[in-house]
Amino acid sequence: MYQKLLVPLDGSELAECVLPHVEVIARGCETKNLVLFRVVEPVVIPPGADGPAFTHEETSRMDERHLSEARDYLESLASREKFRGLNISTEVVLGRVAESICDYAENNGVDFIAIATHGRSGVSRWVWGSVADRILRSSSVPVLMVRSPGCQPRTQT
Repeated sequence: MYQKLLVPLDGSELAECVLPHVEVIARGCETKNLVLFRVVEPVVIPPGADGPAFTHEETSRMDERHLSEARDYLESLASREKFRGLNISTEVVLGRVAESICDYAENNGVDFIAIATHGRSGVSRWVWGSVADRILRSSSVPVLMVRSPGCQPRTQT
């Protein structure tokens, strides 16, 4: 049923809580391809900032370092024992997180996205928004959202 699963990860242990669910789905659906995916947001120079830390060359070096760290992280996950036997690939892109994930899914034949949600609430959610929610609303393919351990459900008032 699902031949290509996309698993966006942000480098945190909380995000990795989706992996056991992905393994079960992939094996149960006899999935052929599993893509571990990471989006690195580009370094942005604050308005009015100047100095050696904020040159175009330095921000480019920071972006490259972050991309390299993201690749290393995904390669480490891909080599884990529990993923043996699945065709695993890793993909790292530079861009806006939710938009990059949805664009990749649409343009690369992905038919299922599985993502952890960190379960922010209150001011934190208002300030940061929810990447998982934006993906759920924007994706053209089914999305599984798994709550990270320790998340507190929102209470209705």
